[in-house]
Amino acid sequence: MKGYWIAIYEEIHNVEKLKEYAVKAKESVTKFSGKFIVRGGKNIVNEGIKYPRTVVVEFPDLDSATKCYNSKEYQEAHEILKGHVKRSHQIIEGT
Repeated sequence: MKGYWIAIYEEIHNVEKLKEYAVKAKESVTKFSGKFIVRGGKNIVNEGIKYPRTVVVEFPDLDSATKCYNSKEYQEAHEILKGHVKRSHQIIEGT
């Protein structure tokens, strides 16, 4: 079964830092065979809260998704976000 990262950004305080993070994070995602399915874009909220950004990344399996998140490369990218965004990040197994 595939593995997915679901990141829901509740607040973005520094767009430039988010862009810097995105470039570095993409390198890690590619290394672990991840594929961006959703990267922001238009959205319609039918129920609940409208968040400024949602990202969905698909990996070949849950193990790859977890290894990518825990990798040195991704954690270096993740450090860039600290203090600049508030988000929820989950790794989920799916079809």
